[in-house]
Amino acid sequence: MDSAGVELLLVGDTAAELILGLPHTRDIPPEFLLELTAAVRRGAKRAMVMADLPFACRAGSEADTVRWARRFLEYSQCDLVKIEVNSEHVALVEAMTAADVPVIAHLGLLPQMTDTQAGYPAQGRDAEGALRLIEDARRFEQAGAVGLLLEAVAGQVAQEIATHTELPVIGCVAGPHCDGTVVVLHDMLGWGGGHPPRRVKQYENLEAILTSAFRAYVEDIHSGRYPSQTDAITMRPGEFEKLSALCGEA
Repeated sequence: MDSAGVELLLVGDTAAELILGLPHTRDIPPEFLLELTAAVRRGAKRAMVMADLPFACRAGSEADTVRWARRFLEYSQCDLVKIEVNSEHVALVEAMTAADVPVIAHLGLLPQMTDTQAGYPAQGRDAEGALRLIEDARRFEQAGAVGLLLEAVAGQVAQEIATHTELPVIGCVAGPHCDGTVVVLHDMLGWGGGHPPRRVKQYENLEAILTSAFRAYVEDIHSGRYPSQTDAITMRPGEFEKLSALCGEA
């Protein structure tokens, strides 16, 4: 992705479902996502790397959450830390900013705070909800956030926010008027798992490609086609005869 020109890599808590097979994004162990973010940082020489603050990092006090954010920043060497927020979390973003953590405020659909039984509803589709999002965007800009991420937000609302903020706005199923767009790797590659949104463009179908490759491998193993003698390592010329003589002596 880095060599292909992707400019920003978000190491998201969706890894809980897509890598660990856990039932919800909020189940991801912080230490796992910390190591995953550090791994992405080692691989990305040019692109910016954004850490996603796990749900468990918010179980304690505000100070505890800020310490976790600092740990992600320092241990993984990421450039940004994203946190899901609503109007109740302005003070938290202010505290993170005061601690020199570059914060991306995640607004709109908040998977960490969503009841999965209710699904993942789009946000800002009515005037009252749209106004709340616009006002929250303004609050978090004033609180010191360095950017906004809008997930599953109506396109008109995303455009309104992007037009009236000085901050970069990243959309996630939020229409064409944001400054950037983020998609889940497994969704864009058809890798399977999770709950892919209907409106994410699929660029490849890796599930079909990988399944075909694994099926061919199983058939080759069962039929004896692989490994064949041509796939085997051979001894140097004359060494097998020496081995036979040594075995005979033994």
